[in-house]
Amino acid sequence: MIEAAMLWNEPNNKSHWDPEVDPDWSKFGAMVTGAAKAIAAVNPDVKRVLGGMSPIDASFIQRLRGYGVIDHVDVIAVHGFPLDWNLWPIHDWPQRIAEIEAVVPNHELWVTEVGVGSFGAEEVQVFGIDRTAELLIGRVPRIFWYSLFDLPQAWGATTRHKEAEGSSYYRHFYMGLIKADGTPKLALDHYARHADSMGLMQWFHFEDPRLDEAVAWMRRLGVKHLRTGLSWADSFRPGARDWFDRQMEALAEFETTVTFCFTPEHLGIEPHHTSAPVDPAGFADFCAEMIERYAPAVPLRAAANG
Repeated sequence: MIEAAMLWNEPNNKSHWDPEVDPDWSKFGAMVTGAAKAIAAVNPDVKRVLGGMSPIDASFIQRLRGYGVIDHVDVIAVHGFPLDWNLWPIHDWPQRIAEIEAVVPNHELWVTEVGVGSFGAEEVQVFGIDRTAELLIGRVPRIFWYSLFDLPQAWGATTRHKEAEGSSYYRHFYMGLIKADGTPKLALDHYARHADSMGLMQWFHFEDPRLDEAVAWMRRLGVKHLRTGLSWADSFRPGARDWFDRQMEALAEFETTVTFCFTPEHLGIEPHHTSAPVDPAGFADFCAEMIERYAPAVPLRAAANG
């Protein structure tokens, strides 16, 4: 069910980690190191992925290496959206990958989010999928296209400045292969040609009504690899474990990378999901609990008999 555990999402992005609380990422480093150790103690076969950086920044990895973080993860993840948010052309993907490989040559490198939106035109997204597949398939072991569904505008996007970001904010609602009303876009058929080699990244909100529809679409498309998330903040909601169970059971047929992130407001140094926690051990405990629940280690005898 769970192939890998990804520790946080875009920690060098202000929308996901508060740099005023942790300006040098030392608190982040300590939190991730503790969580990585906790996951390994429960099931060492689950790959530990350092949360996908965005922007792609070799100096960020060098900083975390100085804190010893890199010694406790198996995979370094990057995110890239060159036609929507990044300041580099889509054709530079191989160069961006090589920059990180040069810093961590002994680690796998995964692209855990890549996407091109249909904000300007659906034809732009078609080009984006085909060119991304050409550049990345065979270059890295895992690629996750963001995303299957458009984010409904009524739900809002998880960014720091919301509408004040202008078109950068509104692009968040056009990244899916399927519109919010369920209508497939032109790019869906193009994605299907690559679905066995390029997975999907799809967030599911708490009690997300799209879950079963997503599973049906992924089966139809032939998706093998999925990245999604389990929210530490959501774990304190009433009925959270029931929802997590339903989500992970529905996704059991896919090789899943599950992302652990979002600080519960009452546990943050600041009361916000981007804040470093007061006690990083709480995040480690959450990660260990989720791995024990959904990816427990297989006893040696059972593995031998299997």
